[in-house]
Amino acid sequence: MTIQRCVSLGFLATVALFGAIVAAAAQTASVVMKNAEGKEVGSVNLTQTTQGVLINAALKGLPPGEHAFHVHAVGKCEPPFTSAGGHFNPGAKKHGMMSPEGQHAGDMPNLHIPQSGDLTVEVLNTAITLEKGKPNSVYDTDGSAVVIHAGSDDYKTDPTGEAGGRIACGVIP
Repeated sequence: MTIQRCVSLGFLATVALFGAIVAAAAQTASVVMKNAEGKEVGSVNLTQTTQGVLINAALKGLPPGEHAFHVHAVGKCEPPFTSAGGHFNPGAKKHGMMSPEGQHAGDMPNLHIPQSGDLTVEVLNTAITLEKGKPNSVYDTDGSAVVIHAGSDDYKTDPTGEAGGRIACGVIP
């Protein structure tokens, strides 16, 4: 192997490694969650994996109980957070994990907030991606948001799961 060929291969390996590092850096998002009064109530970190998006939520000061947790279709969080639109649903499916007609890409399991109001939880959403340009990307033309509802999701009633009002919201940057 010639020195020129070794240098060329080394350069290509460096370019490939740099590309992988840049791609990995671009595959995360940090969301600041706020309540209707504008108070910060935690953060949600999204990380692209080979299986979907790993969502790590660290929440504080929320009302105890069961609360619906969704990705919504619009990257806007103006109280009472109806500005975030409906659930993220690029596949035009019906709502709910128990729906025989599929589920919205933004549907996720309920959060069970303890008496302290603080919760850390991880959820893998296999129906969304952080990869721009894909049909199920949260980075579509109007962005997306993470929303926590006042009540629990019944996992079947279309289009909202009877989850009630929205108590916290954060735009996916």
